[in-house]
Amino acid sequence: MKFSELVKLLLQNGFILIKEKGSVRYYHKPGCSNLIRVDYHGSKEIPTGTCNAILKAAGLKN
Repeated sequence: MKFSELVKLLLQNGFILIKEKGSVRYYHKPGCSNLIRVDYHGSKEIPTGTCNAILKAAGLKN
């Protein structure tokens, strides 16, 4: 999965960008206790383990 696709997936599931510092973006969803950190690198591929960890923290994957 590409970083841009992951960000799009987060936005479609109700997450909003709350803070951006350099290439690091933080997303939050009302009702979700986790703050999701994404090191954004445009159209590059995300490592599989990193992608799975982000999706799990966001509650989008078991």
